Amino acid sequence: MRILIIEDDREAAEYLLKALKEAGHSPDHADNGEDGLELAISHNWDVLVVDRMLPKRDGLSIIETLRASGDETPVLILSALSQVDDRVTGLRAGGDDYLPKPYAFSELLARVEVLSRRKAGPQVETKLQVADLVMDRLAHSVVRAGLEIVLQPREFRLLEYLMKHTGQVVTRTMLLENVWDYHFDPQTNVIDVHISRLRSKIDKGFDFPLLHTVRGAGYSIRDSSN
Repeated sequence: MRILIIEDDREAAEYLLKALKEAGHSPDHADNGEDGLELAISHNWDVLVVDRMLPKRDGLSIIETLRASGDETPVLILSALSQVDDRVTGLRAGGDDYLPKPYAFSELLARVEVLSRRKAGPQVETKLQVADLVMDRLAHSVVRAGLEIVLQPREFRLLEYLMKHTGQVVTRTMLLENVWDYHFDPQTNVIDVHISRLRSKIDKGFDFPLLHTVRGAGYSIRDSSN
């Protein structure tokens, strides 16, 4: 994790740099607000740790400038000002978290890690696999037992939805809403037709079927090799 520390207290900054490196992260340091803002803007950081009281430019000014420019890098504010009003002011300026001094490094590290996960957001699974069937969502490709399977766009979306719900029964209503974007039943056999085409492509000629019809309920894709 790349962390920028903007802190004018040399002893405190050196302690943080050493402790963060020992924790496996890559920290850097600026000892005043102007240099800190320049570093924050010119590099990509996972988290900023910003002291509130700084020479040349205070911490809240740094944060407000970054937010005004559209920079959403998570910021942990450090400050000896620990009253509720002080914390509220820091958060309203654009800080994501506020840690009063003195603090325990273990708490700072935990807060930094939480902020980093928040920036990353939910991780999107780029590959889906059921038995020997593998879908690469980025490459828009499907392979079973090493053989490439060519799917039409709607067939790909249908398979993708089924594989995201591996082992579960997917109803017709779920498919209409999530694959066809219908919020009503068109009273056609469109699902049956596409399921039949998909089954012929991913199951026909292979050792065991993956796509199953659950009578009266819907469809399920699962490993039936055992």
